Amino acid sequence: MNTKKSVKLLFMCAFLLSSLFVNAQDWPNLNRYRAENAQLGLPERGEKRVVFMGNSITQHWKETRPEFFSKNPYICRGISGQTSPQMLVRFRQDVISLQPKVVVILAGTNDIAGNTGPSTLEMIEDNLASMADLANANGIRVVLSSVLPTYDYPWKPGLEPVEKIVTLNAWIKTYCEKSGYTYLDYFTPMADERHGMKAELTYDGVHCTAAGYEIMEPLAKEAIKLALKTKPKK
Repeated sequence: MNTKKSVKLLFMCAFLLSSLFVNAQDWPNLNRYRAENAQLGLPERGEKRVVFMGNSITQHWKETRPEFFSKNPYICRGISGQTSPQMLVRFRQDVISLQPKVVVILAGTNDIAGNTGPSTLEMIEDNLASMADLANANGIRVVLSSVLPTYDYPWKPGLEPVEKIVTLNAWIKTYCEKSGYTYLDYFTPMADERHGMKAELTYDGVHCTAAGYEIMEPLAKEAIKLALKTKPKK
C-alpha cells in the first residue's frame, strides 16, 4: 500500500471513530428533534400547544395516526427505546423550550425492561417527578400517563413486568393526586385478564396497533382538557 492510500485510510478510520464517539456521547439523543424544534418556533398567540413526551409508543403514535397530531396543536417528542433518565435530560430542549400549555408524559416501561441498565421503581418515580416538577415550575400543566399493560417484553423475555407496572401506576396516580397533576389511565381499558395488553390492541404485547391508539386518543384529549382547567401549582 502506498503512502497516499495509507494516509487516506487512516483519515477515514479517524473520521469514523470520531463520528462514533460523538454519537455515543448523545446518550439522550438531543439531536433527534433539535432541528424540528428550531423550525417549529414558539406558539402563536392563543395556541394551546401540547407536547407528548415519551418513548416508542409516543413516536409510533404519530407514525400510525398522524392525523391525531396534525388536526390538533399536538407536538410529538417520542423516541423509540428511551428510558425516563434520557427523557429527563432532553426535557428542557424538547418540552420547556417549546412553551406548551400542557405536557403529556408517558415513560417507565423501558426502564422496567432495563434498556439503559437496571432501574428500580424509585429511580423511575424520581425521574417522572423531576420532569413533572420542571414543567410545573415553568408554567406548564402536567399530565402523567400510566404505563401501558405489558405481560412480557419480546426483546427481553422473562422479566415478569406486570407487578412492577401495576405498582408504578399506583404511585403515579397517588403522586398526581398529591401534586395537583392530571393522571391519565391507559392501563385499565387496555389490559386483559393477565394485565397484559389486549391482543387486538397490540402487535407484540408492548406496542400499539391503530386500534390501540384509537383507545388512547379520547383518553388523552380528556386529560388535556382537564389539565387546561387547572393552574400550575406554586
